[in-house]
Amino acid sequence: MKAHRHPTDRPFPHPASLALAALLGCAPLPALALPAVADAAAADTYRQSRDDAWWTGPMMANSAETLPPGHFLAEPYLYDVRSAHADGFGSRTYLLYGLAERLTVGVIPVFGYNRPDGAPGSRGAGMGDFTVQAQYRLTEFQEDGWLPTTAVMLQETLPTGHYDRLVRPADGMGSGAYGTTLGFNAQTYLWMPNGRILRLRLNLSASRSGRARVRGASVYGTDDGFRGSARPGNAYGIDASVEYSLTRRWVLAMDFLYNRNGSTRVTGRARAGLPHDLRMESGRSDAYGIAPAVEYSWTPNVGVLLGTRVIFGGHRTPSSVTPAIAINYVH
Repeated sequence: MKAHRHPTDRPFPHPASLALAALLGCAPLPALALPAVADAAAADTYRQSRDDAWWTGPMMANSAETLPPGHFLAEPYLYDVRSAHADGFGSRTYLLYGLAERLTVGVIPVFGYNRPDGAPGSRGAGMGDFTVQAQYRLTEFQEDGWLPTTAVMLQETLPTGHYDRLVRPADGMGSGAYGTTLGFNAQTYLWMPNGRILRLRLNLSASRSGRARVRGASVYGTDDGFRGSARPGNAYGIDASVEYSLTRRWVLAMDFLYNRNGSTRVTGRARAGLPHDLRMESGRSDAYGIAPAVEYSWTPNVGVLLGTRVIFGGHRTPSSVTPAIAINYVH
């Protein structure tokens, strides 16, 4: 779930208008018919202005835009990750600031509460891992050009969430490891035959985590008395999104997701029963999913998103459904 809105979108000419003019120019019509034909031509060549399309952005895909210097964006999400045997309630808030031309920086605090079936839930809401990020815009979509807006994004995840020495397994909210993510984001616009705007995004990402020191019961499945370490596997993600502007205020959105996670390795010494060396590997996992959503904007700078992420499962990945709501505000 990402932050999306950008306040500086501008309309640009559509080539269809030039083609239609050429067609009319090569087919002379009686003078009395010209007003009716002009009206029909105006209807046929309608195209929505980018100023007339207000967006919050899709549920998952991040924008390739950067905020103008001195502007900021706030986008809090509330969600519930529903799987076969648990609910994971959470909040994730994107706080971004335009630091310089082409450069946006920000933070992403996360909080959660886990409620598994047949076991005690979290003792209370807990903080997850905290992310800081920077995004630098490489290219910007122009009225008379063909290049999309593109940007590179760098994120560093800090291990602030509780992950080991757990009193209850449901108290685990973090990974215990520093993580670095490098991403490439792209965004462009298309005009449909009816003149409405279709906005497209593509996100590519790769993540690498460091080693976490693990003591006792942990999110890695270790028991009391364990002493050792864990290293999450490298992760790769692809997210392609489509947004269709129904009206100025209403937008339909869809994300298409694929994620691949490398094997997590846990090594150390267990003290349950007779002390012994322990080595575990989770194995590689894959996940496929979609995230349909509806966007509504009260103004160009304030909107709400209602969506649901559906993970169909995959190799070593359980299926899940995550309904979410987000408020998007840009100043």
